Amino acid sequence: MQLYTDAATAPDNHQSAAGILIIDQGQQHQFKQVLPNSDNHTAEFLAAIAGFKTLLDSYGSAVSVFFYTDSQIVADSVAKGYSKHYAVELATLLHLQDQCQLVVTQWIAESENHGAHQLAQQGLHLKH
Repeated sequence: MQLYTDAATAPDNHQSAAGILIIDQGQQHQFKQVLPNSDNHTAEFLAAIAGFKTLLDSYGSAVSVFFYTDSQIVADSVAKGYSKHYAVELATLLHLQDQCQLVVTQWIAESENHGAHQLAQQGLHLKH
């Protein structure tokens, strides 16, 4: 199973939204979700959290997941199990990941995350 997440944040008012793309046996499942107003880094963590909540709610915990994010800080924090500025968000994310059988986190370039990015942009427009 593959999980792609991305966040979009409006620079003028900090409105944020998440794009979540789950690929299960070749089938795409698309979700967009309004997030609390935040800066972009916080929104990336919140998008990842929303992605894992959606995944666990939809498929249960008996899943192995390739998790793709274009947020370097999210990928690095997960790999290290530590974040100075986003400790609460990281703890929540790691707790959700621990409920899965296996999670492989992979940073990808923004250009490879179009599906989740488009969903996040669409989610941003839900707030207006």
